[in-house]
Amino acid sequence: MSRDRGARAATGLVIALACATVVGLITLWPAGQSIEPPEGSVAGATLRAEVVSVSAVECQVPEQRGCRIAEARLAEGPDRGEMARFAADSAGVNELVDVGDDVRLVENEVPPGADPAEIQRYAFTGFERRSTLGWLFAGFVAIVLALGRWRGLRSLFGLALSLLLVGAFVVPAILHGSEPVLVAVVGAMAIMLCTIFLAHGGGPKSVAAMLGTAASLGITVALAVLFTGLTELSGMASDQSVLLAVGQEQVSLRGLVLAGMVIGALGVLDDVTVSQASAVMALRAADPRQGARELYRRALSIGRDHVAATVNTLVLAYVGAALPTVLLFSVAGTSFGEVVNNEAVAQEIVATLVGSIGLIAAVPLTTALAAMLAARLPATSLERAAAHSHAH
Repeated sequence: MSRDRGARAATGLVIALACATVVGLITLWPAGQSIEPPEGSVAGATLRAEVVSVSAVECQVPEQRGCRIAEARLAEGPDRGEMARFAADSAGVNELVDVGDDVRLVENEVPPGADPAEIQRYAFTGFERRSTLGWLFAGFVAIVLALGRWRGLRSLFGLALSLLLVGAFVVPAILHGSEPVLVAVVGAMAIMLCTIFLAHGGGPKSVAAMLGTAASLGITVALAVLFTGLTELSGMASDQSVLLAVGQEQVSLRGLVLAGMVIGALGVLDDVTVSQASAVMALRAADPRQGARELYRRALSIGRDHVAATVNTLVLAYVGAALPTVLLFSVAGTSFGEVVNNEAVAQEIVATLVGSIGLIAAVPLTTALAAMLAARLPATSLERAAAHSHAH
């Protein structure tokens, strides 16, 4: 195969992948449909209020201690400026409510036949966090732009597009009953293609990273489907899943678990594949005499170090997600074997291992593709590819 034919074939595969992704988006896009909340569900609208006092009260439940009532001045809604009372001794963290806190309250509905005087009109739902989160996000954007400059700006556009695809396509499509795994794969492909193209352009490095990510993600999906079935994961490991099953019967909870594994593995795969493709381009630019075989050998040694660190990152991320469950079992004196066999923990183990296998597979696959493409680049293209290499 000539140099031009090899590069054209790889580019053609990326174009075919992009076309298939567009077809998938069009086919699965939940346009013109709406989700009806289950009957009896509580509206999600909350009101901001500022706590002005917290008082101890007598507990109504035997053996309960530390019962308190808080008063807050409403800052939103038709009763803005009025005082609202709510219980400040439930949900585990309400003892942290103190004077001066900004909180979110929801108005309680009075059941038919009940005495409104015996029911608190408002209930505590959480603290007001949006302004703090906004400042944190602004700091994140500033740091990305200061270090990454134009490329950082493009990466932020890619991040925004990724979140848009998850919110506008992945979540609604799954809620409307589409196969979660198929939705997640199509959404992941769309996110991957857009983010790599926006951040790194459409050159040979991006082509290798895109194909390497797609192949590795395919391996991850196949393993996730296989071992989710073999371990009999039902998707009912959390209270949120149980509530979703009651309110949205059309959603496959096992499929939802698989979709989470796919989306969760994508971000790490992107990082590894782009890094490997960049390493190959930098090695060829440093010594243009190297052929594809030598490039593959040298870049693979770099990839081994990278994958060791990234697998550790992936494992720790999933361990952190399952840590509350593990601690709960430890307090109860449950044996290690019983902990591992619990679905909530087994789910994270499967996600960790299949994601790690896909991650490991991404290194040789992407390295081989990038080496093949880099060996076919002229000297002028090598300088440009090295200038846009991915760094850690």
